[in-house]
Amino acid sequence: MLVANRGEIARRVFATCRRRGIATVAVYSDADTDSPHVDDADAAVRLAGTTPAETYLRGDLVIAAAHRAGADAIHPGYGFLSENAEFAAAVQAAGLIWIGPEPRAIRLMGSKVESKQLMAEAGVPVLDRLDPAGISAAHLPVLVKASAGGGGRGMRIVRTLDEVGAAVGSASREAAASFGDPMVFCERYLEAGHHIEVQVMGDAHGTVWALGERECSLQRRHQKVIEEAPSPLVEHLGGDLRARLLTAARNAAAAVDYRGAGTVEFLADDRGRFWFLEMNTRLQVEHPVTESVTGLDLVGLQLDMAAGLALHGAEPTMTGHSIEARLYAEDPAHDWQPQSGTLHLLELPDATTSFAIPEEHGIRLDSGVRDGSVVGVAYDPMLAKVISRAPTRDEAARELAGALRRARIHGPTTNRDLLVASLLHSDYLSGAADTRFYTQHDPAGLASAAALEPTLGALVAALADAALDRADAAVLQGIPSGFRNVPGGFQRRGYTVRADELVVGYRHTRRGLELERLPAGTGSVALLVAEPDRVVLEVDGIRRRYTVGRFASGDVSSVVVQGAEGSITLQGVPRFTDPSTRVPTGTLLAPMPGTVVRVAAAAGTRVAVGQPLLWLEAMKMEHLVAAPTAGVVTHLSVVVGQQVDQGTTLAVVDAAPTETDPDQTTEDTTP
Repeated sequence: MLVANRGEIARRVFATCRRRGIATVAVYSDADTDSPHVDDADAAVRLAGTTPAETYLRGDLVIAAAHRAGADAIHPGYGFLSENAEFAAAVQAAGLIWIGPEPRAIRLMGSKVESKQLMAEAGVPVLDRLDPAGISAAHLPVLVKASAGGGGRGMRIVRTLDEVGAAVGSASREAAASFGDPMVFCERYLEAGHHIEVQVMGDAHGTVWALGERECSLQRRHQKVIEEAPSPLVEHLGGDLRARLLTAARNAAAAVDYRGAGTVEFLADDRGRFWFLEMNTRLQVEHPVTESVTGLDLVGLQLDMAAGLALHGAEPTMTGHSIEARLYAEDPAHDWQPQSGTLHLLELPDATTSFAIPEEHGIRLDSGVRDGSVVGVAYDPMLAKVISRAPTRDEAARELAGALRRARIHGPTTNRDLLVASLLHSDYLSGAADTRFYTQHDPAGLASAAALEPTLGALVAALADAALDRADAAVLQGIPSGFRNVPGGFQRRGYTVRADELVVGYRHTRRGLELERLPAGTGSVALLVAEPDRVVLEVDGIRRRYTVGRFASGDVSSVVVQGAEGSITLQGVPRFTDPSTRVPTGTLLAPMPGTVVRVAAAAGTRVAVGQPLLWLEAMKMEHLVAAPTAGVVTHLSVVVGQQVDQGTTLAVVDAAPTETDPDQTTEDTTP
């Protein structure tokens, strides 16, 4: 069997194939030459190119690869061509087995426009579709949504009428880049709700199982961050809501003679009313939580359904609780910007299994990367899925938070601290959290609350680095760095955390460690152990242990400090800085590698603070770059279509212009 996908989902499908004795074939782009999924397969076929459009979205190349490798079947995974009816039909026409629903079902459910009409006819509650050209103030707010695909791509919230045109254009471009279909539509946007979905499995003999529900209300940019089964809302409101949801899901699947794994998604309110959103005609990213509470191998069932086997016995029900957290290379404190670079270390000491159902109180790690993997910009920035399984929801949440907190991650910035803070937040633990969670709770504040306090982290880093310096000493290695038998000045080491520079002043004396300034929020600090990779402090009378790791990215050396309170990554500040590397005030640097897809300013344009200047496309999503201050654009160094590296100068805004046209306005210069 060939898996027409990459990364984590390809490895997940390969794991079931290995357990069943089925040989596997991977496909890979040039960017994925060293990806773990390539090594996991028995054979691998290169798809020349880097972008999805050149590789994983080329159905003809995938089918040709299957024939070349002698595969009998193709599994699409999720994303890319997984919900492309034409591709499914082409696979079957090529004499291969398609691991998924029939092309007709994909076609009907793949169009959110047609599927809503079909569901309305089947008696499933739906939100009315709106024509973008006919939207009035009475309809606001509305959601612009891609007709094909999912995963939050091609979606925009519109709150004012003058935003409609730009939102439709941006969503359409994003949808075309991700799914090959630019069609979008609009519907009323519900500010608050619970994202509830039902896992279905249908056989070729007319039986449809509804395998319980999942709740995926914690989302950013309409992409799920934390998912769980069962739903806390459904558990709170009682069995009637669950019965109605499962019945609606079975009816939705039956309406298209559905075969295989699928997910029917709904938006529910606190009163138990719900509306059909869409049906994903594929396996979902969050399928492991359903596997944990039902004991089923959903990929194995997909293979059984494709083989024409029947679903036997009673419909399985859920037992216990399972929660999944998606670990992304992204910065929640800066508008969820995706991050790129080398992942030097990803270690989850609490993980008990990978790509398999964990035991009770176990942790599952499904990852598509390994130490040394390069996180690029061509694909989704998800590093791993971490899944807990426990008898109760509270246990599952706390065990998952603990596993994430103890994870060792060296490399690009991740959302790990945000995940920990979210799982332990009172609104989440109470089950009250809905789709507004990250609107009501500032992501930057959540992430910082779960991280190690920066000045304490800098102190630990300084002490460990000093010990590292002494480790290479030819004589008297046991004497601390900077020790003086008589009073002397403080030694200083500098670090940066994001844009903040922290300077630690310390000295070792006969009386022990003396600090120029105590870490924030502390009254006393005593040093007990200082080694290159381990520091033990007594902070306000409490003994605390910290581990220290290091990695380098280019010319930048980073120190990772980790303790029970959280972790923090700091960059060392060199003692001397080359003046030529200093960036002038008002300079806008590319926050990530990407392609310039739109420019909304020109040299000489007067702009307001926060005003959009240009958009970058990275990881299949558009990212806005705005003016950091009010002033005049004195330099614009990029054009539409240009590819830029992280740190490239995009524009310069002079906050104090001397000669400007006060009547000059921003002009969209997109060709």
